[in-house]
Amino acid sequence: MSHKKFIEIILRGISQIMLVNNVITGILFLIGIFYNSWLMGIGAIIGVLTGTFTAMLLKYNKNDIDNGLYGYNSALVGLAIIYFFEFNVPSIIAIIVGAALSTIIMRSIKKTSLPAYTAPFIISTWILLVIILKFHIIPLKTTQTSTAENLEIIPAFFNGIGQVMFQKNVITGIIFLIGLMVYSRISTLYAAVGSATGIAIGFALSFPINMLNMGLFGFNGVLCGIVFTNKNWYHMIITLISIIISIFIIYGMINLNIIALTSPFVLSAWLILLINNLLKNKIKQYNIP
Repeated sequence: MSHKKFIEIILRGISQIMLVNNVITGILFLIGIFYNSWLMGIGAIIGVLTGTFTAMLLKYNKNDIDNGLYGYNSALVGLAIIYFFEFNVPSIIAIIVGAALSTIIMRSIKKTSLPAYTAPFIISTWILLVIILKFHIIPLKTTQTSTAENLEIIPAFFNGIGQVMFQKNVITGIIFLIGLMVYSRISTLYAAVGSATGIAIGFALSFPINMLNMGLFGFNGVLCGIVFTNKNWYHMIITLISIIISIFIIYGMINLNIIALTSPFVLSAWLILLINNLLKNKIKQYNIP
């Protein structure tokens, strides 16, 4: 395999974090991550390399590897570990272990009828978090909880885009949105609706303002928007429903002190697909035109 081909695979893996397949998008996503945090950028690269190499060593489907499908969950693992913990040798080892595990989980889910989305990242990261926190392996980052009285719509909107990759930075959110636009303008529109809906519902229901400003009620909606992107009215409706469901799931998980990651997106998307399949079967059963 040529160096150029391998770099393209890695960049496709980064772009697949938002469930798209585009080398330029991958470059822009990396730029956005490094702009906000070079340590998180390193974490993403370690993750995507580990996940891709694991898939190659285990001889998984070549086409899937080439399209970055074994890179994005592992890249997210790398981002998550650096987001939650100090950057040191144990955290690098944790990224490698978690990234390899996410690749194996990805392969297992691909054998089912369910789309994997970011479930391998969620499962492997939850396992890592439990082990690391239980045995005090890596120190948690000390973070200051911000307080806010006023909703800052523009930062909240772009942070909603950025938080898909744990980035709280307006410029990074803009870069991510541009990267998405390179791939698809309609996907960009749906992603924007996802972030904006999180702000609107959160504000209307008096969710914590500081969390709204951080984009915490928007990023799962961004992914819901992208995954259900379609130009017809039916898909627009189910997209909005999935976005709303994801907002209430993450609100509930935050109240239960559960680290949600992108599980609200995955659960919402799976639920919508299940309902959609049931409706299709009913239509066939009763010969409804």
